[in-house]
Amino acid sequence: METNVFDILKERGFIAQTTHEDKIRELLGKEKVTFYIGFDPTADSLHVGHLLQLIVMSHMQRAGHRPIALIGGGTAMVGDPSGRTDMRKMLTQEEIAYNGSCFQGQMSRLVDFGDGEALMVNNADWLLKLNYVSFLRDIGVHFSVNRMLSAECFKSRLERGLSFIEFNYMLMQSYDFLKLYQDYGCVLQLGGDDQWSNILGGIDLIRRVEGKEVYGMTFTLLTTSEGKKMGKTAQGAVWLDPNKTSPYDFYQYWRNIDDADVIKCLKLLTFLPMEKINEMAEWKDAQINEAKKILAYEVTKIVHGEEEAEKAKNAAEALFGDGGSTENMPTVSVSSSDLEKGIPILDLLNDTGIIPSKSEGRRLIKQGGLTINNEKIESIDRIVTMDDLKDGEIIVRRGKKSYHRIVTE
Repeated sequence: METNVFDILKERGFIAQTTHEDKIRELLGKEKVTFYIGFDPTADSLHVGHLLQLIVMSHMQRAGHRPIALIGGGTAMVGDPSGRTDMRKMLTQEEIAYNGSCFQGQMSRLVDFGDGEALMVNNADWLLKLNYVSFLRDIGVHFSVNRMLSAECFKSRLERGLSFIEFNYMLMQSYDFLKLYQDYGCVLQLGGDDQWSNILGGIDLIRRVEGKEVYGMTFTLLTTSEGKKMGKTAQGAVWLDPNKTSPYDFYQYWRNIDDADVIKCLKLLTFLPMEKINEMAEWKDAQINEAKKILAYEVTKIVHGEEEAEKAKNAAEALFGDGGSTENMPTVSVSSSDLEKGIPILDLLNDTGIIPSKSEGRRLIKQGGLTINNEKIESIDRIVTMDDLKDGEIIVRRGKKSYHRIVTE
C-alpha cells in the first residue's frame, strides 16, 4: 500500500492545524483531491517562506493530487492583514500583474503545470469584476462581524488600527474558496498557519452557500528554533529569483543557519528520505557542518538547478580551504589603472556595490567585520592596491557570511 501523503507531511513536520484530521487523511488516501494554495503577488519574486508551500504542493502532486496555485491579483489590491502590525503598501494593477507573471517560472521548478496536472488561476478574473452591493448581499450576509473581530488576524491589529479595506480581505479569500469549489471541485485549502482564520471563513461560506463540507489544513511557518521567521538577512529577504538573491548567497544562507535548525529544514525543504534525515539527526560537532552543506546543496538544487548548486558549492569550498573554485562567487571588477594608483577601501566597496553606503562600511570596519584576503581591515583609510591582488583576485568578506571577489579589467 502506498504511503498516504498526509502521513508524509505529518512525519516531516509540516502540519500545524487541520479542520478534520481523520477525514482529510481518509480523503487523501482514497481519491484524487483538488486543493489550492494562494500566493499574493506583492513582490516580483517568491521568497523562502513561499518555498515551503511549493514543497507541500510538490509532495501532494507526487501523491496524485491536483494543485491549484491561486495568484492573488485581486486580493493583492487589498492586502492581507494576517501576521502584520501595519498596513501593506498599495500596489497598482500593473505592478501586481507583473509580479504574478514572475511567479509561474519559479513555481514550475517544483510543480508540473503540463496537461492540466496543476492549474494556475488568478483571482483578479472574478474579484475585480464584482458588483459591491451584490457581493455584500450574496456573500457579506454570511459573515458575523463579531466572529471576524475575534479572529487572530484582526485581533492583533485592532489596537494599532485596522482599515476597512483590510477588513474585506477575509470575505475575498473566503469567496475565492467558494469560486474554486464551484469551478474546479476544489475541496481543500492549504496555507501557512497565519491563514487559519481566512481558511475557516471560506469553509463556513461554502457550508452556508452550498451546504457542502470542505476542508482546511495549515503548515508550520518557517521559523528558527528561537521562533523568528527564517529567510531574512541584513540585506533583506532571501528571494528565489537569482537576480535578487544570487545562487551563491542563497547557498550560503542555508550553509550558515544555526545548528538547531538544520534537521527541521532538511525535513521541510528537501526531498531527502526520512531515514537519511533521521540518521543525520544523530550527527554531532563537525558532522553538523556536513549536514549544513547537504542542506544548502539540496535546497539550492531545488530552486536553481543542479548546475548552479554545484557552482555555489565549489565557490564556498574555495573559501573554506577545501579546494574548489572562487569563479562562481559574486564577482565585481575594477580597472587595473585605478588599482595601480590605489583606491580608498570605502570608495572601492561602495562603487562596486559590495556595501550599500560608506557609512555602512565605516560601521563594518569599526566592528571588525571586514576582511580582505583573510586580513582584517583595521582602518577606514586603508588603500587597496595591486599588491592586494592574489592570483588575480581580491576576496572581500563582510561579516561572517558574505563574500565577494574583485577582479581587474
